[in-house]
Amino acid sequence: MRAFLASSIGVACTAALALPLSLHSAPDRASHADSAGGTQSLPLLPLGADGPGGGGAALGGAVLGGTARASGATQGVAPRKVRPFSLVGVVWDDPAARLRGQVQVRTREAVTGAWSPWRDLEALDEADAPDPDSPESRGGRLRGGTTPLWVGDSDGVQARVRPQDDSGLLSTRPASLPSGLRLELIDPGHEPGSDLAGEEDAPTGDAATRPPSARPSGDDPATEIPAERDPETRNPEKRDPETRDPSARPSESEGPSGQDPSQDPSQAPSAELPPVSPEAPQPDPEDPSAPPEPEPSGLSPEPPTPPSLELPEEPPDTSAGRPYTAPRPRIVTRAGWGADEKLRESGHLYTKTVKVAFVHHTVTGNAYTCSQVPSVMRSIYRYHVQSMGWRDFGYNFAVDKCGNIYEGRSGGVTKAVQGAHTLGFNKNSMGIAVLGTYSSKKPSSKAVKAVAKLTAWKLGLFGRNPSGTTHLTSAGGNKYKKGTKAKLRVISGHRDGYNTECPGGALYRKLGTVRDTAARLQGR
Repeated sequence: MRAFLASSIGVACTAALALPLSLHSAPDRASHADSAGGTQSLPLLPLGADGPGGGGAALGGAVLGGTARASGATQGVAPRKVRPFSLVGVVWDDPAARLRGQVQVRTREAVTGAWSPWRDLEALDEADAPDPDSPESRGGRLRGGTTPLWVGDSDGVQARVRPQDDSGLLSTRPASLPSGLRLELIDPGHEPGSDLAGEEDAPTGDAATRPPSARPSGDDPATEIPAERDPETRNPEKRDPETRDPSARPSESEGPSGQDPSQDPSQAPSAELPPVSPEAPQPDPEDPSAPPEPEPSGLSPEPPTPPSLELPEEPPDTSAGRPYTAPRPRIVTRAGWGADEKLRESGHLYTKTVKVAFVHHTVTGNAYTCSQVPSVMRSIYRYHVQSMGWRDFGYNFAVDKCGNIYEGRSGGVTKAVQGAHTLGFNKNSMGIAVLGTYSSKKPSSKAVKAVAKLTAWKLGLFGRNPSGTTHLTSAGGNKYKKGTKAKLRVISGHRDGYNTECPGGALYRKLGTVRDTAARLQGR
């Protein structure tokens, strides 16, 4: 992402803390947020110098900025009580419109009632977006937006957007802000099957580094599925996509072959497989998995495969003739983090191969625990789909600071699924997002190792050398014009394909370690 570290600005807000939130308690437009989650969407309105939340005495000295405040150019949301939410972002109507302004929010913690300081949200500026020529871009649903910020359980919010001129100074021109600005408040809901325990009930020690997963019941599908072994079923040419049921709900983690289990019951996830407890220790993934053939490009319907909560580590099948393979690491599937498959568009968009792995940071902040990550994932997913208008979760995979790996965009973890992560280079690539903000904060060694394991395995499926270089043709962006054949590292940072700060300077400096480790895991 383009955004910089979501920073806290030290501002005295004493008077604002005492404001009766009940004065502004009714959201203007909101979808029902319950155990399934939801989105509250609040329009940003002009803030006057003396209006609620407009500055001056009402903010206890939190000045909105000279003439910009007096002119009414600043737009925002006055302090108000809202339904519970955990992630916040700002969106606007035109995805091509640049937001030249300072976007800031502060939130009220639901348990303590304490207000946060003002924190910045950075505009995406199309850095993370579907390619211009993608079917995802032609649907007319895309919006502009900022990076979202994870704030945890909150029930109050205040926001302001102050226009800036080209030099970055505050401006008095309301026209410099895009139309349709609104504040998006995301409630991730509760994980299906969870006991809804609070953070104080979260496990400690090693168990605290593992995300919770749905508790298996007699009716649940298996919590693990084995890697596909039959070379015949790994060949996508052996499968007729027209025979798949497009109305069926997708597999959150399609088996490595992508085959319809109804055609071969022996390959379907079995409910008789022993369930994996959420508290079970994570083995060190040193077992490889079988490489599939690349999936043909184009929008493909979905197989009716029952979901599984987790893909365990698997040894490889080296019979495909690729000498450099790596273990498949443990992956928490979409079912494992509780993705609501009804939110996204049906079908999947595949490309021919995976030539580059682009590494990102989500710029959602680092104030999360690893037990909260399923909620973080559901929040980002809902923001990408419902607020930004994308077809699905933007990244192919996500990694948390405890080293857990999560399936992102649906379509099969072994396949070349086209994402919305690196504008201009979403074809024949994959996007890996490390959850957090790493402009200056160093990523954990566990996260760096997890990215190396993931890239070693996935790039190995397509015969790529993690230490090598390759070429991709740009679909259009601010660094490479459309049609440019760009030379890129096989493991690149987002900034290598687009002029952006992402994946943050601290994470970008770790990519050399990622490449070396991934190459070693492939046996190079």
